Parts: sequence; C-alpha cells; structure tokens
Amino acid sequence: MKTDRLKTAPTPARDRLMEAAGRLFYSNGMNATGIDTITAEAGVARKSLYNNFSSKDELMLAYIDARHAEWLELYEARLAGARSPAEKVLAVFDAYIDHAEAGSVHGFRGCGLLNAAAELPVDAAGREAVRRHKEQVESILVEHLNALERPDANDLAEHCAFILEGAMTRAGLEGSTDKLVRARCLAEQMLANQ
Repeated sequence: MKTDRLKTAPTPARDRLMEAAGRLFYSNGMNATGIDTITAEAGVARKSLYNNFSSKDELMLAYIDARHAEWLELYEARLAGARSPAEKVLAVFDAYIDHAEAGSVHGFRGCGLLNAAAELPVDAAGREAVRRHKEQVESILVEHLNALERPDANDLAEHCAFILEGAMTRAGLEGSTDKLVRARCLAEQMLANQ
C-alpha cells in the first residue's frame, strides 16, 4: 500500500539564517553571536550566509528591519479591531505587549531594537533604523491623538512614547510584561481625562 506523504519545501537558506540570527541576537546579543554559531543554528554552510548577506553588519541590519516589520504586523492586527481613535492609541501599547509576549525561548529581555542599538556604534545604519522605528511609533500616536482632536497631540504622543519605552525597559529587566500592561493602563487613564 502506497502512502502519500506531505512534502514541505525546504526553508530557503536566507530564511533559516534570519530565523537563527533573530533567536540568537535577541537571546545573546549581536556582538556575542558569531557567524559560526548562526550558521550552525540555521543548519547551513558559512558560504550560504555570505551568499545572502555581504557581512554580519548586513545581517544585523536585516534583523533590525525584521523586528520592526514584526511589530508593524502586530500593530496592524490590533488596529484592525480598534473602533475609536482612543482604541487606536491603545493598539500601539497592545502591539508592544504582544511583541514582548512573543519573546524568546530564553525569556523576555526587553525591546530587541533598543538592545540592538545599544550594541552598535553611534553612526551605524542599525541605530538609524531603530531611531526611525521609534519615530514611526510616535508619529502613529500623533495621528491617532489628532483624530481625538487633542490640541496637545504632539506632546501627549511624546509622553506616551516615553511611558512605552520606560515600561519596556523595566519589563525587560523584570522579564515580565507587567510594566507594559501598567503603561497601557496609564495611557488609558490619560485618554479618559481629556
């Protein structure tokens, strides 16, 4: 009797490298993670890495871009369920919580983007990419606060961003999303007091 087996296409080397680098960079740090460790984790030859990335720096930048894209997906999913501008502001907080809860097999270590930026020189492209992400989050908050017709939308967006980043830092130190949940509650209170 012949049985049909489902065949799955092998994951392209680039995808396997990105997945492995993502896990290792977040868990161990980018500088502490060597190319050999990444290729071993991905199950690919070292040559595969250089066929897909010109350098470890390029791989690190791809990791930062991928973390940003992950957050945007989580935000878009939360935004889809938001019915009011206030709920849209809170969707930003919820996306941060979702991203933190996705975490790592080795536990939550805080914002992967800020962790990455802390390892990079001031003029590195990766730090610029992290800065752009944080600015985009703040501009999203401004947009939703403007829809609430808040005259202080820019200041309040900055305030929310500071609360988010502070909560993310504390949550990373504590290995728990409790501070992010508290930050969301603070934002909800601020919005209710308009």
